[in-house]
Amino acid sequence: MYTRRTHRRSRTMFSARSRTGAAILALAALVVSACSSGSSTSSASSPAARAATLAALPQSTPSALAPYYGQKLGWRSCGVPGFECATLRAPLDYAKADAGDVRLAVARKKATGPGRKLGSLLVNPGGPGGSAVDYLQAYAGIGYPQQVRAQYDMVAVDPRGVARSEPVECLDGQEMDRYTQTDVTPDDQREVNRLVKAYKGFAEGCGADAPELLRHVSTVEVARDMDILRAALGDQKLTYVGASYGTSLGATYAGLFPQRVGRLVLDGAIDPTLPSRRLNLDQTTGFETAFKAFAKDCVRQRDCPLRGKGATTPAQAGLNLTAFFERLDAKPLPTGDASGRRLTESLALTGVIAAMYDEAAWEQLREALNAAMQQNDGAGLLALSDSYYERDANGRYSNLMYANAAVNCLDLPASFDTPEEVRKALPTFRKASAVFGEALAWSALNCAYWPVAPTGEPRRIEAKGAAPIVVVGTTRDPATPYHWARSLARQLSSGRLLTYEGDGHTAYGRGSECIDRTIITYLLRGTPPTDGKRCS
Repeated sequence: MYTRRTHRRSRTMFSARSRTGAAILALAALVVSACSSGSSTSSASSPAARAATLAALPQSTPSALAPYYGQKLGWRSCGVPGFECATLRAPLDYAKADAGDVRLAVARKKATGPGRKLGSLLVNPGGPGGSAVDYLQAYAGIGYPQQVRAQYDMVAVDPRGVARSEPVECLDGQEMDRYTQTDVTPDDQREVNRLVKAYKGFAEGCGADAPELLRHVSTVEVARDMDILRAALGDQKLTYVGASYGTSLGATYAGLFPQRVGRLVLDGAIDPTLPSRRLNLDQTTGFETAFKAFAKDCVRQRDCPLRGKGATTPAQAGLNLTAFFERLDAKPLPTGDASGRRLTESLALTGVIAAMYDEAAWEQLREALNAAMQQNDGAGLLALSDSYYERDANGRYSNLMYANAAVNCLDLPASFDTPEEVRKALPTFRKASAVFGEALAWSALNCAYWPVAPTGEPRRIEAKGAAPIVVVGTTRDPATPYHWARSLARQLSSGRLLTYEGDGHTAYGRGSECIDRTIITYLLRGTPPTDGKRCS
């Protein structure tokens, strides 16, 4: 429902998601926010200490993979001025390299000069499910600092199962509309049954579309694809900037190929040692933290609809928002949508959570809430929800949420196996967030019905022998809580923690001159920040 989201910018600018179903049905699926206020540590009782360590692969290329590593990319025009596109082949199954290929879409914008060329800079905006090619063409290839674009070929590849790379498809537009409106705060057994039916229908649709591909879209496999791309580009080492889920890809790459790590920036980091339920619980706390920051700002504004009758505290604002959600549960609002959709509680929750990714969206959220709560007009919140799901005006959805579930449900065992397990966990999730806890708990049930068994597990990533890796954490990040970045930086043998003291999801390119200057210096000169450097 909710998902480990992509790093959202430019709509807000990048994009990021979590680890459950699609938005509300995808909201929980994004990363998961911390219920615990403490950080993961390397103490004997911590998840990092208990998790197995990701083992590096042999440095020599297996003979079965030689044809993939030796391929040459055929660059061609792809319709966007200044960009070239190519197709990369990778084995569907790395254990059976001769059993078939997946074909991956690659895009590039060549270094503009002047100055010494530094090779390729691979970028990924997160997800899982976010299109790296779209991100490159819409933002990174034109919005990254000129001095970076002058010295690097800017490159992106859509991961297997995503966008242009043999995308997973699960539901048609009308089916997805119904799915996104499913009630994720069930009041009785009938509504629980309806939610379970929605999850099963979503999973069955994905399984029918790509039964074999669904077994091979894991983060480990995508990281291995990145190494084939590195070789095809002619680079000895990988230089990479990954945001949100993109940090999982970058960290996994470092763990598998530590000797091939060049300059890696992992912004909005995810802790790979955590099981899925802890991830979801942590993200729940993260969204609560973000909401409190929004509410504190909102109640200072005269037009804030969460003020109610004399309510001027974030806590009271939260109660007013929860009461509004309950009214929507009983009576959805009109939206003027051409397809007849009304604003349900689930769509409103998704719209609010979408705005938590970037404080630049707070004004839009305040206006949308004002229209809904004061004028019975749900159009603004519906628009925020649609942007989260990547639904266009014609009722078509991108494959973001389908790929998101496919990767998340393969990477880790499900958070919950039954509705009974969710019920037992509800008090903990509500304690983490009075506003979002119940919805995010139920949203974490979606992987229980997935048609493919998980192949991954929580793992500690050390990447011994790797060059310095910059791990960036934002102190009030709603989607990737700050303590995840601290934990990952401690796990990595060469990790350098860079902290942004602020709001929103991820830090690079969000207006902090200190953060941007530090990362640019690292990318251009190879000089990492001192571990623990802080910026605001």
